[in-house]
Amino acid sequence: MSVIAEAQSFVDNFNNSYAEKHEAFENQFWGTKMALQEGEFSTDLLSKTKKEMEDLLSDPKILSQAKEFKQSLEVSGESSKNENLISVLNVIIRTCQCNEFPTAEAKAVREKTNEIEGTLEKARNEMSLGYTDSDGNFQAVSSVGLRTTMRTNPDEKVRKSAYEALRSIGTFVCEEGFLEIVKLRNQLAKMLGFEDYYDYTVTNAEGFGKKKLFEILDGLEEGTRPLTEKARKDLEAMHGAKALEPWNTGFMMAGSVIKKMDPYFPFSKSVESYIRSYAAMNINYCDATMTLDLLDRKNKYSNGFCHWPVCAWVKPDGTFVPSKTNFTSLANPSAVGSGLTALNTLMHEAGHAAHFANIKQPSPLFSQERAPTSVAYAENQSMFLDSLVGDAAWRAKYARDINGNPIPFEIHEEGIRSTHPFQVFQLRAMLSVSYFEKALYELPEADLTPANVQALADKIENEIQGGLSARPLLSVPHLVSDEASCYYQGYTLAEMSVHQTRDFFKEKYGYIVDNPEVGPMLQKYYWECGNSKPFLQIVKDLTGKELTGDAWVEALKEDVEEHIKQEKQEYDEMIKKCADEKPHDDIDLKMTVKFVDGDEVIADSSKSGLLGACKEFEAFVAARTKTN
Repeated sequence: MSVIAEAQSFVDNFNNSYAEKHEAFENQFWGTKMALQEGEFSTDLLSKTKKEMEDLLSDPKILSQAKEFKQSLEVSGESSKNENLISVLNVIIRTCQCNEFPTAEAKAVREKTNEIEGTLEKARNEMSLGYTDSDGNFQAVSSVGLRTTMRTNPDEKVRKSAYEALRSIGTFVCEEGFLEIVKLRNQLAKMLGFEDYYDYTVTNAEGFGKKKLFEILDGLEEGTRPLTEKARKDLEAMHGAKALEPWNTGFMMAGSVIKKMDPYFPFSKSVESYIRSYAAMNINYCDATMTLDLLDRKNKYSNGFCHWPVCAWVKPDGTFVPSKTNFTSLANPSAVGSGLTALNTLMHEAGHAAHFANIKQPSPLFSQERAPTSVAYAENQSMFLDSLVGDAAWRAKYARDINGNPIPFEIHEEGIRSTHPFQVFQLRAMLSVSYFEKALYELPEADLTPANVQALADKIENEIQGGLSARPLLSVPHLVSDEASCYYQGYTLAEMSVHQTRDFFKEKYGYIVDNPEVGPMLQKYYWECGNSKPFLQIVKDLTGKELTGDAWVEALKEDVEEHIKQEKQEYDEMIKKCADEKPHDDIDLKMTVKFVDGDEVIADSSKSGLLGACKEFEAFVAARTKTN
């Protein structure tokens, strides 16, 4: 057998084996996170399937063979004639190096960490959360529900109760194994030659270490510190000192306007709005199947996510393997603000799904979300698409009440006036997670006590956000979860690229909402390559510029009156456009959608069509809301 044939056989066997093990793990991930009853799901099986997947990726023989085949092809001069084969060998080498556990001791530490993580996540899912309402009754809700309550409930005592419940998550996770996980993660990273687990994770995901990352983040932190100080003073001047209490800030900025917006963001219509918006941008899912579990319920994982049991990839014979996506959120249709929250989540997670459905590379390793896939790259797409929900043009067309009336611009303007001067708070909240995780993994092991870690979280919140955070750092689920720990800097880097990408489209086309060029451009420059290119190169390929935070900072500095003037113009243009065009239902995103609620299948677009499935989901939500 020739070297080419041997290498191809090795690659084919690896791709098939990885795809099988990846799917087995992701099925367990979904089943345990969604607390499914039908089927065999458990934390033990989750740990087992994760171990089997990691055993493949950490097998020193696999890494050695991939390097040998690559070298042989290069020496023989065959590498230039077999680009796909070389690219797969390269991604196998990169991925295996990210999962390399060269000693039995390192592997044992990893496996022990996985076991504790599984136990903690199960306990966290089953944790009883809720707040005391104005009548003194306990209302059980998830962490997402607690945050919605803080933004929308007019009773300060209720908001404070919700905040205290969020803070209780930190105490719970610290006492249920999180600190032991931190110790083990650091042990593993140091065994592998890294300063700590944060440095290890960032280097694997982004291709550069903790030091370079914080050179970027420090510049952003220093550059926006004066904006934060001014915004806090302005908020206090507008609403009094109480507005700076963490349970009051969100409500003071937007609580009243969220209620006014609520009729124009009916939750039951949120999926249809997302689908129509994506279709207008000419986005398609390449025959993917997407399972959506959108409603909150007991024991369900307390954060939205999008994962892929089947990764999109192209087989050697040219056959394209469409992705299968599992996508969840925690909506409570009867809660004020739930429709807007659902839309943001849908536009975000559906952006992940579109991105990973469109990756067309010769191995599933190019379209899996873990290292060496850049966190910033993965989040860039979804954050760009969910940013549209805040645009006046998007709201003029898609933010409509059940009778089809568009949201009045006056309400949108009120929202701008109440939030635009304080947009820097979002940036600082994102930064605080990264600064906290950096400090957490730099703590001496002897100092890793619940009291010290809580004090550290409070210190970082005060230093970065100017006061305690409305989303206490230890309530952020990413910190606990293996695949999302030391991850949050990706959101910050991604937000930098979001503003840069928005500027690019507006400069090139003049608009983004309903622009049919957006989907194909994202597909060509951001999606198809998968993780075969570095994140910074991908952004430069589309925008023509090196990544900077300039566009983001300029957006934060924009005068509110100028911003309103521009938004009014775009709103009026879209209202006129909607009046002139005939609505149509001929929508095809080239995907199958299944709406589920745990084990129950609500609707399936393969049977009733895309919009038909939306109508069935809408009816289900209406019945659920009426029952509750």
